[in-house]
Amino acid sequence: MTKPAAPNQRRSLHGLMLPGNLQTNLLCDCPDGALPEVLRLLSFNIQVGINTQKYHHYLTRSWQHLLPHNGRHHTLGEIGKVLNGFDLVALQEVDGGSIRSGYVNQVEHLAREGQFPYWYQQLNRNLGRFAQHSNGLLSRYAPELLEDHKLPGFMPGRGAILTSFGSGEDSLLVVMMHLALSTKARANQLAYIRERISDHKHVVLMGDMNTHAEDLLEHSPLRGSNLHTATLPGTYPSWKPARVLDHILISPSLSIDRVDVLPNAISDHLPVSMHIRLPPRLCKPS
Repeated sequence: MTKPAAPNQRRSLHGLMLPGNLQTNLLCDCPDGALPEVLRLLSFNIQVGINTQKYHHYLTRSWQHLLPHNGRHHTLGEIGKVLNGFDLVALQEVDGGSIRSGYVNQVEHLAREGQFPYWYQQLNRNLGRFAQHSNGLLSRYAPELLEDHKLPGFMPGRGAILTSFGSGEDSLLVVMMHLALSTKARANQLAYIRERISDHKHVVLMGDMNTHAEDLLEHSPLRGSNLHTATLPGTYPSWKPARVLDHILISPSLSIDRVDVLPNAISDHLPVSMHIRLPPRLCKPS
């Protein structure tokens, strides 16, 4: 017999929603609640700070997925420098505090490094003291809503963070995700996400989506959603980028001021940045 979901949980398309518990960084000031006219976004798969630079590092540095390494702290410092110039950051492949990270919650650590007032760690695969596979959110603005979504899939461990800024029909909905490698699992996950965003006017999807933009926008459940993005150079592998796996997709109500793949090869993925112009009712004048 299936155990029913608790009252504060909601299942949809075999996924699971939990309320998120936003964390506050007490070491920096919190700005007022209004968003800026131009919101600076970044998505970065940080590979738990391993700093893979060549294909053979997947073998020779594979032990770092299980054990601590002295160079990881330096790599996190370099990642922190990249984050400084952004307002809202989606992190993938972060560790929530286990042996391999020296029991450092990497989301919290990067919130401090980048002086972000708000952060959230989404634990997707809990291997106890050995690994805490997670996504992360870093924000300079306090969201009105934060939800933790466990995405559907044959193998558990993929998740999406859903957050919104403002209220009512003019709120900005942002979904941060790390999607599956399998085409079928990824389609199920995108169907789940499409359901979540269908009633919202201003939407941002960002993360490591493990496929290219044409596949997402033309051959997945996102087709017909009117989401769009810019043409990007490769994001993976970072030392010889040939595939665009990391994306920021936005609704037609939002416009792109600037988009870049940053040349910071400190993971096996390159970070993707986008500056988006928000509707006036969502923000304050600069």
